[in-house]
Amino acid sequence: MYPRLAERARHTVAQGFAAATIELPGGGERPRIPELERARADLRDALHDKQPVDGIVDRLVLPLVELAVPEWQAALDAVLSLPGIGGPVGFSGGVIAVATRLAVVEPRISAAVLFAGSYVPRVMFADARRVSIPLLVLLQWDDEHNDRQLALDLFDAFGSAEKTLHANTGGHTGVPGFEADDVGRFFARHLR
Repeated sequence: MYPRLAERARHTVAQGFAAATIELPGGGERPRIPELERARADLRDALHDKQPVDGIVDRLVLPLVELAVPEWQAALDAVLSLPGIGGPVGFSGGVIAVATRLAVVEPRISAAVLFAGSYVPRVMFADARRVSIPLLVLLQWDDEHNDRQLALDLFDAFGSAEKTLHANTGGHTGVPGFEADDVGRFFARHLR
């Protein structure tokens, strides 16, 4: 994921914004979390065998949300304490369930761009209804790692008065480059 994240960060900085990211708990070079590794393997197996995945998604995503949200809040504290960095704050990318929870619990986030490219536990729909900030949701229509209908249902559940969905053909990593310009315009509207 690093090349895609680095490119997004460069594009964001070129538009005059500061950018920061952190790796998910158990991801990248961070220590693995055995329960999450088992849940990932179980999810792959269930998807391959066309079996129900709701319980597995809960075992994988809900612990990630509980671990990642406080880390993001601590990262936000650190970044906003730097000289010359201030709000308002936008959030872009990541696991959509993490971003949804952040949009509910973090009052410093004024707008968010969400990537509908991961499974979402059904209990997260209650959080989605509480989201009130402006949203831009990017959906890859042919995403082999995503339940399209679940993504559409989640979009419908978001409580934001301003929410926009951009759906593009292509797989999980195929978000068209031109979306970066739309993301920039979205953040310019809400963060400047």
